[in-house]
Amino acid sequence: MVLFRGGTGALLSTPTDDPIEEATHRRLAVTLFNRSWRLLELERRTPEQDDELVHATHASRHHWGEVGTVANVARGENQCARVYAALGRGEAALHHAGRALAIVQAGGEGLEDWDRASALEVMARAHLAAGNRVAAERYAAQARAELTTIADPADRKVIESQLDELAL
Repeated sequence: MVLFRGGTGALLSTPTDDPIEEATHRRLAVTLFNRSWRLLELERRTPEQDDELVHATHASRHHWGEVGTVANVARGENQCARVYAALGRGEAALHHAGRALAIVQAGGEGLEDWDRASALEVMARAHLAAGNRVAAERYAAQARAELTTIADPADRKVIESQLDELAL
């Protein structure tokens, strides 16, 4: 199991007595993450779908915390932040965006050249949701500066399009 320690940025691996097999955790993490994206991309959601979106995202993050790499955990936190920002819940978005960025900054297994730009983009998104435009602009500028470090043009384009959504 991978646990994140808030302010220290330290990742700890601990044994688990969890009876769920690793393959099941992985399957659930992926399925729920993909479900959250489908819900997030809906033009309009019902209140029930908003609830499902939050629960699916947190459940995916939980399962990645059980068996995932540092990158999986960071991306799970990133997704939580993105969901809360979409729902206009700035405080929760900032919490998870901060965790995602701290994990990425600490480095670790599985992180790719686009993870930092993505974490910075979601920090900008979270600050917008919290009504902090100046901070959002600062993080968006940092994310744009990170785009030059992304080798794959397709990966770069994804982050660029997410930054463009912010209209900063």
